[in-house]
Amino acid sequence: MIRLQRLNGQFFLLNALLIEQVEAIPETSITLIGGKKIIVRNELEEVYDLINDRFGKVGVLGSVFKKGGK
Repeated sequence: MIRLQRLNGQFFLLNALLIEQVEAIPETSITLIGGKKIIVRNELEEVYDLINDRFGKVGVLGSVFKKGGK
């Protein structure tokens, strides 16, 4: 789970394994596997770092691309 903040300021936890796509359009939009979209206050890079940190802690970091596409 990663801790994010909704536009109204409320914090919530999201299962990072359910994330399909993250975009900055200009707000950060997270699309889940089921198609649901969530708009958050967090910046795109912050969400990226939170996801990678969480995946590293649960041992699936090797399946995630590093910054710069490597």
